[in-house]
Amino acid sequence: MSNRHTIILMQTSQSRATRTFMDYDSISQAMDGICGLYERKLKDLNPATGNITYDIADLYNFIDGLADMSALVYDHRLRAFLPYDRQWIKQKLFQHLKKLAQ
Repeated sequence: MSNRHTIILMQTSQSRATRTFMDYDSISQAMDGICGLYERKLKDLNPATGNITYDIADLYNFIDGLADMSALVYDHRLRAFLPYDRQWIKQKLFQHLKKLAQ
């Protein structure tokens, strides 16, 4: 996943006050950031557990449980950000984690 500036837009609940964004230099870094966000949530929910494991379905459920998540990825050819939905994010996460597992 090439070095394409990626912004993850996220809203954790129905409240507009929970809207936020995360800014990354590449799609790969953005996928790491989403995994890190989920892992921090798991650690907050399970503070006494030393080693936390999860599978892709758990990560997908986390993403689906958010009020909204989307990505803006810079296209150098168009000189513009292109929008992508949470389904695209889930596909990129799968590809990213599969690559890391090899």
